[in-house]
Amino acid sequence: MKNHNLYKIIILLVTAIVINGCTEAYPLVTNRFEDVLIVEANLTNELKNQEVKLTKSARFEDENYLPESGAEVFITDDAGNKYNFSENSDKYVSDIEFQAVPNTKYQLHINTKDGRSFASSPEILTTITPIQSVVAAIEQKDDINGVGIRVNSFDPTATSTYYRFEYEETYKVVAPKWLPTKLVWNGGPTFEPNSVDTKVCYGSNKSIGFMLLNTNKLKEDRVDYRIRFISDQDYIITTRYSILVKQYVESLAAYNYYNTLNKTAVSGGTITSPTQPGLLLGNLRSINGDSKISGYFDVCSVSTERIYFNYADLFPGKFPPPYAVDCTQFCYEKEAYNPVPCTHCCHYLDDLPRGIITYYSGDGIKSLETYWVDAPCGDCTKIASNIKPPFWVD
Repeated sequence: MKNHNLYKIIILLVTAIVINGCTEAYPLVTNRFEDVLIVEANLTNELKNQEVKLTKSARFEDENYLPESGAEVFITDDAGNKYNFSENSDKYVSDIEFQAVPNTKYQLHINTKDGRSFASSPEILTTITPIQSVVAAIEQKDDINGVGIRVNSFDPTATSTYYRFEYEETYKVVAPKWLPTKLVWNGGPTFEPNSVDTKVCYGSNKSIGFMLLNTNKLKEDRVDYRIRFISDQDYIITTRYSILVKQYVESLAAYNYYNTLNKTAVSGGTITSPTQPGLLLGNLRSINGDSKISGYFDVCSVSTERIYFNYADLFPGKFPPPYAVDCTQFCYEKEAYNPVPCTHCCHYLDDLPRGIITYYSGDGIKSLETYWVDAPCGDCTKIASNIKPPFWVD
């Protein structure tokens, strides 16, 4: 639900319909507009407040999506239970915690404030197949050395078959040139204390696209899937790295839906294609008219696993990757009589860039030379957050 891949790809499809036949590369402006309700809904076997996201189709030139507000959203099951959802920011969240259970049919219902009504087909929970392990090991990809992160699982009943994967990675960032003093421009150069909160930070990224696996052609319903490859020169593994992996078991229909979306995205879009695919229909339909709806109500089992590793664990005795930015020191001559060799930038204090914080290393007082580095080298908050994630373990 936190991933916007589904919305972005669907909006491309919807836009392709309304500007079909356009051959001009620029400007891309929608001449006709079709109102389509876009749904992102995953009901899983996790006991939690489930979420549904409703958005309106946007014109191609629009910068942001618009949420569908004021709707009535609820899920029913064939046991007679009804789970109501309440609007919360840009999504709808179930009023109580609940989870999908086996052998029960679930149906999503949506009534918009302008009188449109939609419902999904009844869906049942897929096979519950837990992740057995997530392993990080040295591998090569396209002749590049790095770390391959693989997901392993096994379904002895051979009823899982269709898988979707997501990950969220978090990594520790340590400013390599952090010092207790920094230079700040306040109408002129001044030296100030540098906060210790700028030394250690944490960055985070989420997976992009739909990572899918079909084990139909394998002898066993066994997963050995490389979900991530990281070059050994990527700074995100310099110190400590963690990845949270999610494995979803999908139905055949859901797998085909996501696979079609993937192909649409990989093709570079359908905007100028002579053959448009039309609106990609999922398992949601209008029940009181011909209003358009796109998206999928996915009832699927999920298993999660988090691992950590340090660079030294996999590459003992090797130099770590270079930092996110070039931290080569540059310099200026205090007396300005005999400029010393510098790597780049400035010879004189007054020539240092204005409007940014420039950090220095060196005493700046006793020696004739003071060395400087770009801001992220002494302040990790320029490229990451200094808030330690609650799950983080050192």
